[in-house]
Amino acid sequence: MNPPQAKFTRRDFIRVSSLAGGGFALGLAATPGAFGQSAAALDDTARQFTPNPFIRITPDGVVTLIAKNPEVGQGIKTSLPMIIAEELEIDFDQVVIEQAALDPQLGPQFAGGSLSTPMNYDLLRKAGATARIMLIEAAAQTWGVSADELVAEKGTVVHRATGRRLTYGQLATKAATLPVPDENSIRLKEPDEFKLLGSRVGGVDNPAIVTGQALFGIDQKVPGMVHAVYQKCPVFGGKVVSANLDQIKAMPGVKDAFVLEGTSNYTGLMPGVAILADSTWASFKALRALRVVWDESAGGNQSSAGFDAAAAELATKPGQVMRNDGDAAAALAAASKTVEARYFYPYIHHATLEPMNGLAWPTAEGGIEVLAPTQTPQGAQDLVAQTLNLPKEKIKIRFTRIGGGFGRRLANDYVAEVAAIAQKAGVPVKLTWTREQDTQHGHYRPGGWHHLKAGLDAAGNITAWHNHFVTVGLNNSKDPGRSASMSPLEFPGRFVSNYRIEQSVVSTNIPTGPLRAPGSNALSFVMQSFIDELAHAAGRDPVEFRFALLGENRQVPGSSPQAPPYDTERMKGVLAMAAEKANWGKPLPRGSGQGVAFHFSHRGYVAEVAEVSVAQDGTLKVHHVTVVSDVGPIMNLSGAENQIEGSIIDGLSAAWLQEITIEHGRVVEANFDTYPLLRGVDAPQVGVHFIQSNNPPTGLGEPALPPLPPAVCNAIFAATGTRVRSLPLRKQDLRWT
Repeated sequence: MNPPQAKFTRRDFIRVSSLAGGGFALGLAATPGAFGQSAAALDDTARQFTPNPFIRITPDGVVTLIAKNPEVGQGIKTSLPMIIAEELEIDFDQVVIEQAALDPQLGPQFAGGSLSTPMNYDLLRKAGATARIMLIEAAAQTWGVSADELVAEKGTVVHRATGRRLTYGQLATKAATLPVPDENSIRLKEPDEFKLLGSRVGGVDNPAIVTGQALFGIDQKVPGMVHAVYQKCPVFGGKVVSANLDQIKAMPGVKDAFVLEGTSNYTGLMPGVAILADSTWASFKALRALRVVWDESAGGNQSSAGFDAAAAELATKPGQVMRNDGDAAAALAAASKTVEARYFYPYIHHATLEPMNGLAWPTAEGGIEVLAPTQTPQGAQDLVAQTLNLPKEKIKIRFTRIGGGFGRRLANDYVAEVAAIAQKAGVPVKLTWTREQDTQHGHYRPGGWHHLKAGLDAAGNITAWHNHFVTVGLNNSKDPGRSASMSPLEFPGRFVSNYRIEQSVVSTNIPTGPLRAPGSNALSFVMQSFIDELAHAAGRDPVEFRFALLGENRQVPGSSPQAPPYDTERMKGVLAMAAEKANWGKPLPRGSGQGVAFHFSHRGYVAEVAEVSVAQDGTLKVHHVTVVSDVGPIMNLSGAENQIEGSIIDGLSAAWLQEITIEHGRVVEANFDTYPLLRGVDAPQVGVHFIQSNNPPTGLGEPALPPLPPAVCNAIFAATGTRVRSLPLRKQDLRWT
């Protein structure tokens, strides 16, 4: 069948870039090759200026910048084009932003790991500067003057001596004939020359969002599509034995129902039953009538209580030694004081407001085209090709704005599902997960148990640290599941002379995956809370205690020459400013307290101070959170503040309210009544501060989340004397001691 005309179409480029080995090379193609264009349109395309895949300038003055990576609400559709516009020397309100489809010319296209800015900063600056240089040269040749006499300014090239001015549109056709300058000859701006970067710019999609335009995956439509649901076994890894398919097919609005055997139990197409109908409502109604007999295998015996018991037993036995500096046992025996504690954090779910969904249709060439809200379109293409046993070249992926990802949409199981259903049905299919399916078939942030013991000398310094970390693995694997491991370098590793980490693994059948600030979002709670315990046991101020632990200004090497070092000066800088901005140590009424925490993750240094109160009946109120970040230069100040504030809300929501529990192999929580999100009335005021530096830029979608849970828990201790060692907070007795 002919492919339907989807809303988001990929523009072909007449010039291509080669992205290899981290370099930036620009080349010129001979012909445009735009599908479906008239001769007149092709002629106009040939006259436009497209120096690289990120910029297109037409003779009528339209300047289009390409947003290469998926937009998940992290603001990258705005901030990456801002980098181009800065070097291009054009006001941001003069440009059109176009979302790219999956295109190998653009290099890696994904949203995750706070990597979009670090990976693209230099690349996009060179793209903008290259175009600027070529436009200046086009003006120089037009006027017969030296390029040194000209300057680019607000979308024009100006002759300094005479004030003559040509717009980029007027120069486009001439610039398109010029050779691309050598990369090494391109001069980039100095940071003090920036006019756009670091300013406040509203999100480019904001007007469309507030007017309800179809931006998100769940909004998409194509002619002739049917609506689908896909039911999987409530116990992970289960398979279909039988189902009442004939009854379902006879229901009003239902087009078809069939079983898919599946190819992967966890990361791809799981076995299940597909129902096709003429509306979302009809498919959901049929889903409620579906009766499936499942082969649950041994997974139905698993439970959260069982995991906890297994972890407690493993903690009594030797674990795998992950790091062993000095002699922790001897130092503990010689310590003036020892402190022991057991910390726990549960599985939690991403809880994206837009549930998993996708749209796919067969193509005339025997392939599949997909339109989906995925964080990893390249991974989606690979998975669909593998699932359908098709060449990757026959899988076309377009991606939409995403209504929340937080790492869940790094996996593409839902994309594999809609592609497989469309291939079998032979028509365009729109798949929508119900909220219950979304909650009960996630790739969860893994739970973990930490059994800690530390020693202090007579001066209150840490002399020894021992952590037996019990984590989770999948189906008897000796290795932790995705995002369930802990780096041997985890702070305060390398900062305590006698330091030992052991690791044991509980077998589960629960799939895990990255959640905003993976690993760090849980480990910071444990490490910064226990450090706080040690500060109080030593009788020292928690801020001063952390300064002493960080020690002299130095860069502690990472795990490899390529890994970022731990810069103690930068961490002490954010800690000092956070204490200052929060007025650390100020007098507070009884039942109120301040707590501090810091963390280094995703190359960002962040310190936070939380101020809370706890009423006599245990009612918690988080009043204010002060956040100080050192993440290098800020691209979009408005977007940066948004990411910090969002991280605080997410971190507080998870620490206070959220837990995924397992009974009989099934996820108990189903919707927002049992898996709540933080309400606006409980959101704190957030004070956001940045230490601007000339260090390489860092992504900001994740580094501010990890310090929030321990800062709040440490503040609860200061307010009540109650030490929180287990999350979520809603399950703890916070009354004063």
